[in-house]
Amino acid sequence: MQAELHEGYRPGCIGRIAQLHATYYAATHGFGVAFEAKVARELADFCTYYQPGRDGLWLVEQGGNVEGSVIIDGSHADTDHAHLRWFITSDAIKGQGMGRRLLQQAIDFVDACGYRSTQLWTFAGLDAARHLYESYGFELVHQSPGNQWGSVVTEQQFVRCNPR
Repeated sequence: MQAELHEGYRPGCIGRIAQLHATYYAATHGFGVAFEAKVARELADFCTYYQPGRDGLWLVEQGGNVEGSVIIDGSHADTDHAHLRWFITSDAIKGQGMGRRLLQQAIDFVDACGYRSTQLWTFAGLDAARHLYESYGFELVHQSPGNQWGSVVTEQQFVRCNPR
């Protein structure tokens, strides 16, 4: 069954995106309930205040299930940066190029909106994601130890200055 890219909220996507993050990061980095709760809470807040044209939300679905996501939060783009968030793909669609397609949708959106820059927060050790971010012009601008995700990691902020 082929994976398909969809734009916008779909019923169940909040829970599924939180689940994708929780299961992946629990298995790979030992994150627990604090991380899952943070993702679910912040994602639910984003979806509540989502404004088409300012914000972007793209999902990959396969077999009726959400298997990937990326979000652009444009709520602070006028005064700070647009924020790329909740970028993830499941093992079910790895190797199909859907991560690149998701990220391309997000980049096309921020460029079309004319946002001056886009930021994302991640942490050291996610080398495949970092390579993908850097291929789209994101540059590491800050890193420091932090534990906002439930265990100590080297948090990293990447920024992409968007063309005008």
